[in-house]
Amino acid sequence: MVKTAEVSYKPKVATKKKNMLTRWVVLIIGVVMALFVVLLATRPSVSSTEAQSPLLGKPAPFISGNSLYGSQVSLTKMRGHFVVVNFFASWCIPCRQEQPQLKNFANWASTAPGHPEMIGVIFDDSVKATRTFLGSFAHQWPVVQDPNGTFALNYGVNGPPETFVINPKGKIIAKIVGPVTAQNLEAMTQSLGG
Repeated sequence: MVKTAEVSYKPKVATKKKNMLTRWVVLIIGVVMALFVVLLATRPSVSSTEAQSPLLGKPAPFISGNSLYGSQVSLTKMRGHFVVVNFFASWCIPCRQEQPQLKNFANWASTAPGHPEMIGVIFDDSVKATRTFLGSFAHQWPVVQDPNGTFALNYGVNGPPETFVINPKGKIIAKIVGPVTAQNLEAMTQSLGG
């Protein structure tokens, strides 16, 4: 008996189709990756963005109340100074990142010409969590509660952190979405309309 070797034969057509499919998959993945890189390269920075607001150039909405430590806080009484109003929460990671910058700004503001002022507004957070959060940063500015969300609503705040710069005449001159830097706030309170 003669032994014959079995030879496996794969049609070249099937191999060509498989190679063609692999090339298309690789091409599609490459195009998607390229589009993703372009998207990341052209989008605005997450760190902070000056945002448009219908409040720009308009009188700042009223903020008043007792600070977390008992003193009376009133935006109206701060007229004549630049005021930085910062909406924040203890559960907000970018808020945690910006606290050292706000502290640096507060230190600078205490000796700066015109003595810019600051108000922190608690956004959807408990007093206990806020005190613990602020205690870890040794903050130095008044912080008020916003129990019904009225201040946030009046300012059009979507979520923390959002910061507003108010000129000495009581008008909003900037809205910043995302964490702020001390340098940015210093520049705004020195150069923007007084």
